[in-house]
This record gives sequence, structure tokens and C-alpha cells, in this order.
Amino acid sequence: MMGPYRADDDYDYLFKVVLIGDSGVGKSNLLSRFTRNEFSLESKSTIGVEFATRSIQVDDKIVKAQIWDTAGQERYRAITSAYYRGAVGALLVYDVTRHVTFENVERWLKELRGHTDSNIVIMLVGNKADLRHLRAVSVEDAKAFSERENNFFMETSALESLNVDNAFTDVLTQIIESSARKAL
Repeated sequence: MMGPYRADDDYDYLFKVVLIGDSGVGKSNLLSRFTRNEFSLESKSTIGVEFATRSIQVDDKIVKAQIWDTAGQERYRAITSAYYRGAVGALLVYDVTRHVTFENVERWLKELRGHTDSNIVIMLVGNKADLRHLRAVSVEDAKAFSERENNFFMETSALESLNVDNAFTDVLTQIIESSARKAL
């Protein structure tokens, strides 16, 4: 995908994207699937903050995404303002098999909006869509919520690698488009 003459550190845009949502919804696996194409069933809870990068091509631009992943547990909440600083995109993740993680999306959204620029691109992500027989949150409910809140929405499976690239790429594409609109 990369042209033959582009060095690894050669990019047109660098965007910080944050992953937020309850503990155990699969944020770390979305990050590792997108940045390293890896998935681990034995994933441990994230302690503190981690980030990873991946460069992708959007139209004729190379976009380097710096994706930040945090512990969903309450006790790490002190990191919030530094964690959100400079973020231009967010994936707000819930687990389609655990309704409570979807109920908490509203609180995460409030926190996100309290700490970021109003132009931030937000994608609501229903993860673990491969567990069809355990579904507890309907696509319709999630879609309705994201439309009401003016967010994008997608279901993913980090396990099956379903829509993971699409979710991140869509967010990055929207960020480019909204920064182009701002420039006008």
C-alpha cells in the first residue's frame, strides 16, 4: 500500500484517537487487531494507558494514527484530561453481549465531550459482534442512540477481524474531512 519512496516516519497527518468504554469490552483487542493484526483471548486488563500507531493511506494522504487505550476501570479516572488532550477522534466501545456496557455509553460520551474539542469525531462501536447467540444490544438501539447523539456507528469483531479496519479508517477519513471543512 505504501509507495516505494516513503519512509516510515513520512506522513501527511498525525491524529490522536482514543479508545474509551467499560472494562472488558475489547478495547485492547481492537487496538492490537488494527495496529498489529493480533488478537488474544487471554487479554489482561490494561493498567494505566497504552498507545500504538499505524499509518494508513486515505485518498492520496498518509495518515499516522496514534491510538490510545486506557483501563476502563474507575480507579484510573485521574488520567482523563491528559488522556483526552489533543484527541481528534474517539472510538466509544461497548460489548454487544453486555447491555450494561451500552447503558454506560452515555456517561462515557459526557466525559469525552467534557474533555475534548466539539469537533471530535466519535464512532460508537459495538464490539464482539461474532457472539451472535449472546446478543443483548440490538443494532437498531445502538443506531438510534448514535443518530440522536450525532455519532457514527459500527459493529465490530476483533476476534473475527470484522470491521476493525473500517471503524478506524472511517474515523480517520472523517477527521480529514472535518479539518478540511474547518480550513475553509
